[in-house]
Amino acid sequence: EVQLQASGGGLVEAGGSLRLSCAASGFTFDDYAIGWFRQAPGKEREGVACVVSADGATYYSDSVKGRLTISTNNAKDTVYLQLNSLKPEDTAVYYCALLADAGTGPCLWEYDYLGQGTLVTVSS
Repeated sequence: EVQLQASGGGLVEAGGSLRLSCAASGFTFDDYAIGWFRQAPGKEREGVACVVSADGATYYSDSVKGRLTISTNNAKDTVYLQLNSLKPEDTAVYYCALLADAGTGPCLWEYDYLGQGTLVTVSS
């Protein structure tokens, strides 16, 4: 069973930083994309960052490019999201997500598995 356990959310002031972690387990496929989605109150869920296993390439949505960084540990079982220069509009529940058979190329911003979220609140 695929499990994605996100943590690291919290309350931060605008301009501050947070680091989210996602412990991934229970999958054996070698071709996948793993990343982060977020859902702000009253808005649809959106993909913000992902890394593709085929070549390690990372991709970001335009709304976060330059402020968020996705990375993995050497074992590839933990994925991180470093959030810098946070804005109140970054307030959302952040979810870790996994897409199988992702191949190469830009993230599709789709997922087969979605973990529980971690809440990030940015105060102004």
